[in-house]
Amino acid sequence: MTGAAAIRHHYDVGNDFFRLWLDDSLTYSCAMPRGDDTLHEAQERKLRHHLDAVHASEVDSVLDIGCGWGAILARLPGTCRGVGLTLSVEQAAHVSRTYPDAEVRVESWTEYEPDARFGGIISIGAFEHFARPGQSPAEKIGVYRDFFTRCRDWLSADGALSLQTIAYANMAREDASRFMQEEIFPDADLPTLAEITAAAQGVLEVHSGHNGRLEYAWTCEQWARRLRARRAEAVALVGPEVVERYERYLKLSAVGFRMGKICLYRLVFRPYPTRWSR
Repeated sequence: MTGAAAIRHHYDVGNDFFRLWLDDSLTYSCAMPRGDDTLHEAQERKLRHHLDAVHASEVDSVLDIGCGWGAILARLPGTCRGVGLTLSVEQAAHVSRTYPDAEVRVESWTEYEPDARFGGIISIGAFEHFARPGQSPAEKIGVYRDFFTRCRDWLSADGALSLQTIAYANMAREDASRFMQEEIFPDADLPTLAEITAAAQGVLEVHSGHNGRLEYAWTCEQWARRLRARRAEAVALVGPEVVERYERYLKLSAVGFRMGKICLYRLVFRPYPTRWSR
């Protein structure tokens, strides 16, 4: 299964199915809960984190790599041009229909050629799909370095890249669930923090970082609870086998984050200065 086909295997189950158990923003990535937050409040905080990281209120353009159903694009100020990349036809159709002012492209970052630099780049939940099973650490670092190099070249001199990705923590790929590897995210391999930093070395400077491992456990538990509450509707939409697959995936993910087998990094990168400053 190719990378694009693997993405569609997971994300093109149907927008109506995901709408049953995601929050109103259709945000399918780790939230940032605080206190007694609802899922929607926690997702809004996460979206604001990434928008603030690239100073979206001050720049003239933002590229969203792996734009999902367009939550970031929808929250850009009217003066800011938004471009979203996705490999999911279902997601792209939703963005085009719901947010007509945004530009969405069914295109990989490896093929994209912008006609101008961006003030900021945001990528939430796409990075973990870049590497392939069987690639050596050096090959994975090469893929990630290509991504960081392109982002550097696409950014304005004072721009920033806000990246959110799942990563291996105290577990190697060889110990990962075959179910997750084959039925949920086929043809994908998670990064390690060492691989990410090695790939960025000399290309982009790490400005800040945070591990939201327990936040993602909470998010998966919220999704699982919401899916259980609307299980009959979900089965009517996609059938019992698909629902069972997603229930199992959300449960295993929550356990993996709780146990520290996998983690969630939010990293902000900036281009290195091109000249000395006093």
